[in-house]
Amino acid sequence: MEPESGRSAQRERTRKAILDGARRLMKEGKPVTVAAAADVHGISKATAYRYFSDAAMMVAEAGLDVAVARYEAVISGADDLHSRLMAINLYFFDLAIEHEAGFRRFVGMTLEAWKPGDARKGRRRGARRIAMYWQALAQGDEGLSPARQKRLVRALAIATGSEAMIASLDIVGSDVATARATVEDVTGAILDRYLGRAD
Repeated sequence: MEPESGRSAQRERTRKAILDGARRLMKEGKPVTVAAAADVHGISKATAYRYFSDAAMMVAEAGLDVAVARYEAVISGADDLHSRLMAINLYFFDLAIEHEAGFRRFVGMTLEAWKPGDARKGRRRGARRIAMYWQALAQGDEGLSPARQKRLVRALAIATGSEAMIASLDIVGSDVATARATVEDVTGAILDRYLGRAD
């Protein structure tokens, strides 16, 4: 994963703990509130509300989080950085298609909850794919500088997932197979640009 401060790592652990709490409550058939989800792991209500101000969005994200395979399964059979990064992008596109209704609902809820200035608060969607890119780069970065690695990660992130699904299906009007082939083409072009030439 990209080198990050202990504080950033702690924030991610706290966020995951709250989501885990929400999933546990759902499995037990109990009411799911932000405070109750946080309480499962002893996180204060005040802290929890810094991560999730809306229980419905928390539940939607918790449900999507369950569906994500482990990094090792996603890159299984990929023997170099190019193929690992391609596997990650195709996996997240396939995941969006497989859980299309849930992803669309989550994107819609995220857009509905947006307020001016939100983009500057550091709240990000798609963190799971970002973490996987950094894991792949940690296995072999092809000599890319840290700045170039960050540019590669940013470029890859916008070429997959629910964003690519919506652009391909709704804006371009592609069928699923064509949309997936387009994700593969775009990802390939990005990888050729960043991995196919020297820093």
